[in-house]
This record gives sequence, C-alpha cells and structure tokens, in this order.
Amino acid sequence: MTSDPNNSQDIRLGHADRGFVGKITRLDALVTGSSLSPQELEQRLVEMGFVEGARVEILHEGTIRRDPIAVRVDSTTIALRRSEAMAVIVE
Repeated sequence: MTSDPNNSQDIRLGHADRGFVGKITRLDALVTGSSLSPQELEQRLVEMGFVEGARVEILHEGTIRRDPIAVRVDSTTIALRRSEAMAVIVE
C-alpha cells in the first residue's frame, strides 16, 4: 500500500519537533540537502529500519540548530541529521 503523495497530513520528519510520534509512510530523498546521493541515503535509511509502517518518535534534539535528532524507530534508537530526516515522510 502506498500513501497519497498529496496527503496534507504527511510531513517530513526533519520538520517535526521533539515529542513527535507518527508512522512512516514513505521515503523521498530527492530534496533533502544531504551530502549523500538520494539512492545512497534511501538505502542507509532502510538499513537502519526506516521502512513504511514503522512507528517513529523524536526523543531528543541537539542544542545547536536542533541538530542532530535522536529518533526511535520501532524499538531502535538512532541519531540522525535533520537533513537526512527530511527524506522520511511521516503521518
């Protein structure tokens, strides 16, 4: 099942604040600002557990420009740059 890319409830994880809890709907690494290629970024995110349907929660954010963020994906905690989190679409 794929999400509607025009769903107004979907946001990029990189825009979410500490305490956000949601579900991953898809990955979109084309406009993230990451130094990685879109394909490499998507592959790394999938390997870390950022897959469609996974529960995601922002646990902590850094003090400088709110970066990096600590994210719990299902039962795993991961540190992630906000630019990389921009590839994760959540609802």
